[in-house]
Amino acid sequence: MTLTSKVKTVLDSLISPSKAELKDALLQLGITLDDLAHLPEPLKGLPYNRKLLYKNKEVELLVMNWSQLECAPHDHGNSHGWIQVLSGTSLNTVYEIRGNGLPAELFHEYHHKGKFYYAPKKAVHKMMKASNHTDMVTLHLYSPPITGMIVYDFQKCAACVVSDDCGAWWPKEQSQKVKEIQLMKNAAPEE
Repeated sequence: MTLTSKVKTVLDSLISPSKAELKDALLQLGITLDDLAHLPEPLKGLPYNRKLLYKNKEVELLVMNWSQLECAPHDHGNSHGWIQVLSGTSLNTVYEIRGNGLPAELFHEYHHKGKFYYAPKKAVHKMMKASNHTDMVTLHLYSPPITGMIVYDFQKCAACVVSDDCGAWWPKEQSQKVKEIQLMKNAAPEE
């Protein structure tokens, strides 16, 4: 069975999958770096380059090859999913949303090759490769496919809903800015 047919078989069976069902699907797939021919090269000036491996109305599976840059803090819209580190080490920073203000950093953690970690709906995080001496490649399985992602820019004290073709960075093209939102610097947490 080819990787494409295996991915289709496993992922086509998912209907509004739960957190556990998504992780189980990734484990069933058992994808390694050796399975992925023709990885996209990291893009100059951007944190990663991605390749869509599979998408239907329920899920999307992507592989990302990371540069030295960190992505911007972002959520995944109304999607949730799992991230698997295929090579290298990821530094993942998790934030808390406070009213209509900038997200506040809660903690950061390292995820080494083979590690899976969960991205809940509306949770804000950022990622980067932890070492300049090794490549980092990650596999991402989200449900439903990501749309309405919000990216944060702390310097501008703003957030932006980005188009589906934009990654986790402040859009360079006006057409990728769906909606820009001005935030407050020191908003109190919602009660």
